[in-house]
Amino acid sequence: MQQLTGGGGPKGRIPGPPVKTKDPKGTLLRIWNYMERQKTGLLLSTLFVILSSLLSLLGPYYIGVIIDHYIIPKDVSGTIRMAGLLLGIYFFTSLFTWLQAYIMVNVSLKTIGSLREDLFTKLQTLSLHFFDRHKHGDLMSRFTNDIESLNQALSQSVIQIISSILTVIGVTIAMFSLNWVLAIVSFITIPLMLFVTKKIVSISRKNFSKRQKDMGELNGFIEESISGGEVITLFGKEDDTFSEFHVVNERLRQSAMRADMFSGFLGPSNNFLSNLGLGLVIGVGAIMALKGMTTVGIIASFVTYSRQFSRPINQMSTLLNAIQAALAGAERVFETMDEVPDLKDKKNAISISKFLGDIEFSDVEFSYDNEKKILKNIDFSASAGEMIALVGPTGSGKTTIINLLMRFYDNDSGEILIDGKNSRDYKLRDLRKRIGIVLQDPYLFSGTVMENIRYGRLDATDEEIIQAAKTASAHGFIKHLPAQYHTMITAGGSNISQGQKQLLSIARAILADADILILDEATSNIDTRTEVEIQKGLRNLTKGKTSFVIAHRLRTIERADQILVIKDGELIEQGNHADLLKQRGFYYDLYANQLSI
Repeated sequence: MQQLTGGGGPKGRIPGPPVKTKDPKGTLLRIWNYMERQKTGLLLSTLFVILSSLLSLLGPYYIGVIIDHYIIPKDVSGTIRMAGLLLGIYFFTSLFTWLQAYIMVNVSLKTIGSLREDLFTKLQTLSLHFFDRHKHGDLMSRFTNDIESLNQALSQSVIQIISSILTVIGVTIAMFSLNWVLAIVSFITIPLMLFVTKKIVSISRKNFSKRQKDMGELNGFIEESISGGEVITLFGKEDDTFSEFHVVNERLRQSAMRADMFSGFLGPSNNFLSNLGLGLVIGVGAIMALKGMTTVGIIASFVTYSRQFSRPINQMSTLLNAIQAALAGAERVFETMDEVPDLKDKKNAISISKFLGDIEFSDVEFSYDNEKKILKNIDFSASAGEMIALVGPTGSGKTTIINLLMRFYDNDSGEILIDGKNSRDYKLRDLRKRIGIVLQDPYLFSGTVMENIRYGRLDATDEEIIQAAKTASAHGFIKHLPAQYHTMITAGGSNISQGQKQLLSIARAILADADILILDEATSNIDTRTEVEIQKGLRNLTKGKTSFVIAHRLRTIERADQILVIKDGELIEQGNHADLLKQRGFYYDLYANQLSI
């Protein structure tokens, strides 16, 4: 359900909440809770990791054996035979490595799919107050950039970490089995590598979090600029918008540069230390070989093992960079999922299939920010079947009354009664399902004309849709469209006129057949000739139903049973059209001004 935009709502770009304290361990645990749902895939992938890791340990060992027992003794046939064995080892190592990667990609995609669905489901439960506090582009960034960072980490990093751990353990055992002296020499640089890695990661973590936050802000700015492109052009603010974009873009560039700069030290630093360790192994091994303490084959094995040992540590540096970005994104995703809905069903909420339509506001007060009161002591009642018109200056609180009736927000004090029960006693889904809305600026989804009308009631037949369109006077223009009811409409309805969008929106509301109807200046974008037909259709629609009409053109609400005049959040006048004219008050002045115009 869309928010009704109007005078009482919050204004401008409202900053999002401050970034929460980082909790890498808690985030990792929550990610694991999603991954463990794919136990079969994880077990298979782990099995192939173990097999490929074991086979990779055999390669260097047999290289040393071939050198000492076949190449140096010049045994050509034995060398060829052992080379074939070595080829088979490396072939199956590659095969198992591919299988583990293939399975892990599937595990990652299923995990990310579940996470994305949970995030989307969570957004459906959050009230409009949450969306008031967050830019739409930033929320989109959490669905795309942040989740994609996590996807990359899961599909590539998790198995590589397991493989790296197994390789390090296996290589350590193999090296100590071959020659404990050379093994100790190989490990001299390891503590230094771990120390450097830990320091750089601790510094870069906060920069990755800042980068993700700035990326969300940039996406939010771009989304607003695209949505408001027509207004930007209309007011000639292209240069100002570009300047503001440059500031936001530059902020992202700087935070990304800091994150990548610090994390970029990991690879070169560990490569240097790895090569230093390799040099020590070769130097010490050469001295030992000259003294008969080892063989050339063992040195060759150690050179390969040393590279295998340092490669996981170097990979770990790269993996930690990806994990830092993934954790920063995952924390933003879980931050959204941890939002507590402002509005939710109370225990034992009443399920309702139909309203009679009796409405009562009793001393209702409301504020968006808990400071400035938007509505003050609103008190009125409407009997079933009545038409209630809300009039008043822009920003007076008319739309806020409708938002409270729909329970987009909850009132601060007082009661809103529907059929004698507090609106909070009903299930939210049932309440909103029984209230139909026609907005001043309706939204149409990408799809056919028929699909957009059917959105009002998904089980409606084609004949019912056509009848609803006829009642709304939309059939006349639909039959002249290229494919009539099967004509495709772009998102937002940008390929049809504003008046046509309004007609389709009215047809959608007619099809929904709600018990309470809200019309937000529903005929404001329709030409005079069509307005006459629409008013007739709306009278048929609202017959026997309670309806609320937000009106700026007072001629359209002269037939209303009650007219509520709202000014500065207060109900200052109340009555029908004739009574209010007799009072010669605020409503009289508004009506007289419009007639004179």
